[in-house]
Amino acid sequence: MTVIRLTRMGRKKQPFYRIAVTDSRKRRDGGWIELIGHYNPMPTEKVLVVDNERLDYWISTGAQMSDRVKKITGR
Repeated sequence: MTVIRLTRMGRKKQPFYRIAVTDSRKRRDGGWIELIGHYNPMPTEKVLVVDNERLDYWISTGAQMSDRVKKITGR
């Protein structure tokens, strides 16, 4: 199954996350099919950039969003 989830990037205690479309059997930071955005929770204003067209496309093809991605994108 295809899933839309976060992959962790950044240094120790300074994480940022990429929003990736990947196979559910891959590891959290393993290979991905497509990157559709990023999320940085560290600044005072949280930064979220998502390509909504690609997100809608992947959802229409049957990809499931992880709980965290649902929460931060508001879907």
